[in-house]
Amino acid sequence: MRWEPVSRIGQRPIPLPEGVEVEVRDGVVEVRGPKGKLRREFALPEVKVEVGDRKVVVRRLSDSDKARAAHGLVRMLIANMVHGVSQGYREILLLVGVGYRVQLQGNVLHLTVGYSQPLRVVPPQGIHVEVEGANRIILTGADKEQLGAFVAHLKSLRPMSRYGYKQERGKGIKKESEEVRFKQRRQTTG
Repeated sequence: MRWEPVSRIGQRPIPLPEGVEVEVRDGVVEVRGPKGKLRREFALPEVKVEVGDRKVVVRRLSDSDKARAAHGLVRMLIANMVHGVSQGYREILLLVGVGYRVQLQGNVLHLTVGYSQPLRVVPPQGIHVEVEGANRIILTGADKEQLGAFVAHLKSLRPMSRYGYKQERGKGIKKESEEVRFKQRRQTTG
């Protein structure tokens, strides 16, 4: 028996939970479930997506470098879509700093994060926003990529301060699970 390198992630079938349906047509994968519907186009002739007995299998049609690179990627993107429409994704952001707070008015987030005026942010369609207390934002959605991009946008509005004196360090917007590593302040000799 000859050993051949294969993508370990790409070889795994994706089990479909109850209530989730996957349809593949002309390189477009559409996944429907209780949390919504996601659609993605894969323009890769080297990879084929097959839907079978309550599972999705991604097959490599050639052994080229491009096919091997796309094999695991396509499998994970489809697995993320299945997870998103069945269970959804959730991120929690914290506003850290004196006077930092958030309010949700209708569908608009009003962030007070040290600027002269509160920032107003409208979340994209498909992302549900909740505010808990004065400084905690809970974001949920079915599309992992869209949710991650919106979290990155919110964090970029006031990045965490890693330098400065103790009262200045650690101010900003961060994920609840994120650990912020502070930089050493340079000692001056005079």
